[in-house]
Amino acid sequence: MNDLAGRIALVTGASRGLGEAAARALAKAGATVAVTDLAAPEALAAELGGIARAQDVTSEADWAATMDWLRAEAGGLDILVNNAGLWLFKPITETTLDDWRRLHAVNVEGVFMGTRAAIPLLAERAAKWPGGAAIVNLSSVAGLRGAAGASCYNSTKGAVRLFTKGAALELAPARIRVNSVHPGVIETDMARQLIDDFAGAGGVGGNESRDAVAAMHPLGHMGVPGNIADAIVFLASDRAAFMTGSEVVVDGGMTAR
Repeated sequence: MNDLAGRIALVTGASRGLGEAAARALAKAGATVAVTDLAAPEALAAELGGIARAQDVTSEADWAATMDWLRAEAGGLDILVNNAGLWLFKPITETTLDDWRRLHAVNVEGVFMGTRAAIPLLAERAAKWPGGAAIVNLSSVAGLRGAAGASCYNSTKGAVRLFTKGAALELAPARIRVNSVHPGVIETDMARQLIDDFAGAGGVGGNESRDAVAAMHPLGHMGVPGNIADAIVFLASDRAAFMTGSEVVVDGGMTAR
């Protein structure tokens, strides 16, 4: 059992999708959960007995304020889940510099700033737990292999993958483990956007596109948010005490081909 009783976890981008699922799973495992998004997920926090705050992950000042808030309201931090992210499907020739910068600001700079800001709080409490403190970064199968039309997104998720490995080496002496999760296509709003983009690119109907996206996975279907949340809880727990710098792929076999 992934017992997280007594631990404090922060999940960014927690209003819906994988962030919401991760927050629910961490709370179920016993953690006190802090949830943030552009609009504070107050209802979710109330349901989970946690706390919520509005946060822009692209703001350095907002990250500093979030750490002050965690110290004051929760007493510290043991687990950081860098989940907030954006999707973009555009050919390179149609991708603007603003598109590129916006995606990297959220998907890459947000992860960097979150990790950097959280290090002092995580280090303070790492000795309390057999497995130390934990950072879980959300990458993607798109961080492991390329996809035409998703080069900008590939760039961001590949950056998260290797940033995770470098951070894991740097933070190991402080007993802070850093790992990444690489989902396939999961039943979320982002997946629905991907299906719409796929339909537009292929000129096929929505149902056909959905079937085609599902068929990308050898298991024959898309995943559900709980599949990813379970991996996040595992990596946050002492059961993963000997894992750092690892990439956990939860993709229905997509990258096994």
